[in-house]
Amino acid sequence: MQFAHDTEMALASAAALVNTQANGPRSVEELPDVAALDAFIDEWGWTGARTHDELELAHVRALRPRLREVWSRDKDGVVEVVNDLLARSHALPQLVKHDGWDYHLHATTSDAPLATRMAVEAAMALADVVRSDELERLRVCAADDCEDLLVDLSKNRSRRYCDAGCGNRVNVAAYRARRSADG
Repeated sequence: MQFAHDTEMALASAAALVNTQANGPRSVEELPDVAALDAFIDEWGWTGARTHDELELAHVRALRPRLREVWSRDKDGVVEVVNDLLARSHALPQLVKHDGWDYHLHATTSDAPLATRMAVEAAMALADVVRSDELERLRVCAADDCEDLLVDLSKNRSRRYCDAGCGNRVNVAAYRARRSADG
């Protein structure tokens, strides 16, 4: 199953946003201040109005636990979160074209608060995941010491590790364990 480009980007950015929250033994808060939020927004290409203040940062941080819930819920639970995010944001879907992107779906105006736009983009992408019956693509990293989220967009649904280097670290540890057992 291939999703539309904007859906894939929204899913990936939602997981990346949740992963900025300190969660688990090896993680740290990756949005400690407005400058870090600015860097995150630039990295993921978010457009639209910004206030660049502590309140905006607080609203974006507050979105993370709600999005994290999606990765641990069944279909009905995901639908509940998606519908809540869309209703609270007064979403009004519309096709738009901007910044080199062809027509894609937005459900807020570009002057809506950043956290609202992020919530709605994630909710719209998650709605596509539910409608396509592809919830198994939303995973938690398989490394024992990592709780980061990932979106498996591989054709064969084989991705198990997040982007933080866990797959390489686990494979190296397994190799070393095999070598010491042989030695």
